[in-house]
Amino acid sequence: MSAQAPSAVVLVRAERFHPNPATAADNAFQTDVPAGRSEGDVEARALAEMDAVADALRDVGVRVHVFSDSDHTRPDSVFPNNWLSTHAGGLVAVYPMYASNRRHERRADVLEMLKRQYRVQTIVDYSGLEMDGIFLEGTGAMVLDHVSRVAYAARSHRADTHVLERFCTDFGYEPMAFEAVDSGGVPVYHTNVIGCVGTEVALFALGMIPDEQRREQVRERLSVNGRTVVEITEEQVREFAGNAVELCGRTPEGRRRYVMVMSARARASLRDDQVAAIEESCEVVAVDIPTIELAGGSVRCMIAGVHLDRRPPQVEPGITQAVEAIDADPRTADGRDLMGVATD
Repeated sequence: MSAQAPSAVVLVRAERFHPNPATAADNAFQTDVPAGRSEGDVEARALAEMDAVADALRDVGVRVHVFSDSDHTRPDSVFPNNWLSTHAGGLVAVYPMYASNRRHERRADVLEMLKRQYRVQTIVDYSGLEMDGIFLEGTGAMVLDHVSRVAYAARSHRADTHVLERFCTDFGYEPMAFEAVDSGGVPVYHTNVIGCVGTEVALFALGMIPDEQRREQVRERLSVNGRTVVEITEEQVREFAGNAVELCGRTPEGRRRYVMVMSARARASLRDDQVAAIEESCEVVAVDIPTIELAGGSVRCMIAGVHLDRRPPQVEPGITQAVEAIDADPRTADGRDLMGVATD
């Protein structure tokens, strides 16, 4: 397993998806539902897009754990990376969320699945800080370099620097906080919309960091180990070009296959030279998710990577053959394991 690119992910199939009114005030990427679309139409389109992401990841050999959510009070539950992150050494973090109607997106069944199927040693829960009005929204608020152990964070009320430093102490990262704003001076709400870090390539809108000295420090830190830095523009950021994630899949022959997953909209915004730079180290996989992007997040926001060692398969008496079949083809059994949790 690559230190940077996980080979397994958690997705949430949010059956009652719609853009969240509680997050619209500070999420400049969020847009209204087009006139004439019914609530049912939006939900159906979003579900089809979620399924397309899951299928695209499975097709490149990534292990996909899908959890269904039919709760209409959790419109943003399709974005689990804001409340959950996993780390080498069996570490899991649970985060404090800014919007009160997002806080019950945290799910015990997801954590139980991780403990059952992967080696989890410690779960560090920062969610109690919500009562003090302090927030750090996971790998939305932070872009993590798992190789050089750096946590990049654009300062905002969703990325409190005190919690950032606490996380970095607990998990062994170097904090690198900075201001990031758009051309109108509006602060970036989540760091992962302006950049992503892969093993050998990073996409980053360095021009949105107004402090020149800090901008160059971020550039140097991103590239210090020979990583290629692909600079993206604010216009490309608005097309979600920064909201990508590197994953490690498998070819049909079992060889490792590194992919940079992003939306079709993001891919279309990139120049040929930028795509060529990415494809020096990984294949671009693009999925069309225009309905989900109405909520102000894209593919990266949908994916909680699993950076944990997998346990040997554990089965209950009498269902061995069925579970083995699911492991052989993760799309069997309607995407559900026989323990009653939607996983593969």
